[in-house]
Amino acid sequence: MKKILALVMILTLMLPVLALGETEYAGTVKIGVYEPASGDNGAGGKQETLGVEYANFVAPTVELSDGVYKVELVIVDNQSSTDKAPTAAQSLVSADSAMVLGSYGSAVSIAAADIFDAAGVVAVGLSCTNPQVTLGNPLYYRICYLDPFQGTVLASYAMDEFGAKKAYTLANLGNDYDVGLATFFTEAFKGKGGEVTGETFPEGTSDFTAYLTNAVNAGAEVIFAPTSTTYAAQIISQAAAAGITTPIMAGDTWDSSVILDAAKGTDVKVSVTTFFDESDTSGAAQEFVKGFKEWLNANPDKMTDNGGNDIVAAVTALGYDGYMVALEALKAADSIERDDIAEVMAGVTYEGVTGNIQFDENGDAVRDQAFIKATNNADASWTFVKVQGIE
Repeated sequence: MKKILALVMILTLMLPVLALGETEYAGTVKIGVYEPASGDNGAGGKQETLGVEYANFVAPTVELSDGVYKVELVIVDNQSSTDKAPTAAQSLVSADSAMVLGSYGSAVSIAAADIFDAAGVVAVGLSCTNPQVTLGNPLYYRICYLDPFQGTVLASYAMDEFGAKKAYTLANLGNDYDVGLATFFTEAFKGKGGEVTGETFPEGTSDFTAYLTNAVNAGAEVIFAPTSTTYAAQIISQAAAAGITTPIMAGDTWDSSVILDAAKGTDVKVSVTTFFDESDTSGAAQEFVKGFKEWLNANPDKMTDNGGNDIVAAVTALGYDGYMVALEALKAADSIERDDIAEVMAGVTYEGVTGNIQFDENGDAVRDQAFIKATNNADASWTFVKVQGIE
């Protein structure tokens, strides 16, 4: 009997110690992740999602005045399709997401805007650069720069770096991102005294030989092709097979391992604008890069989603920053209720690994510079070229 009493006393004394490792949460807040995991933009969508997932690993909770909340990610695949996008968006609304992050791809972001707005859900675009994402959509914000800025930066770079006076643009017909960015590039390039020949191709095109030949025949000194990564790989491979060495340029979508793999071992030089470069020496950026690589290498499935390597894509950094912005919004609202978050979102600021984040009157990030990177075709890596603004 004495032994039993002694054991009970020991267990009673141990209860506070056992409880030390347990956290009592005030509740759970859900953040929706609206990204493509399949379709033309699946590769980029997976990398953007990885940034969100890593951020959730680093900061899995948020503290409000009534306690600590566990943050749960609800991830859906919008399949890179404007037809499938509304269903994916509605599923996040139905899952009681307090906020939504995404998407990689402006067209699917635009397709979901009305659904999020009707439900009172704040959405934070991570790398969707078309102006129509936020224009007229009061609950859609974004943390990346816009295509009018990106197109102007690319036009300046084409002239500065390659001395180009003639350009050729190629875009997927009906794709808001492709056509929009090609248009902004054309306007800026012509505004600087250049000439532009532009074409569009229908969905499902796999042979770009005729388009590339047209670019050469037009005397283009640069080819600007802001397409999805699926089409990008075909364009690069077919240009290499045809012996075309005209520099190819694109926007942020081409900041992907898919482009590095396609260009490897060829003479095709590819340059892109992007939001982040892992060679950035600032303390916050390097801490993020180091931590992300360690996390990635410890998770084989995540490594596969990153393209089989541990290169840090710019959209991954944006995914990380977007999640942290969402936490700041929850703190500012001191609530997990959609209406409370919507009320404070415009005033949220955050010093991210991609730079300072604050919103203008339209919900767009205030950005004034872009990174330029070029392919190193010998070892399938990116080479940082410069930081470029509008001249």
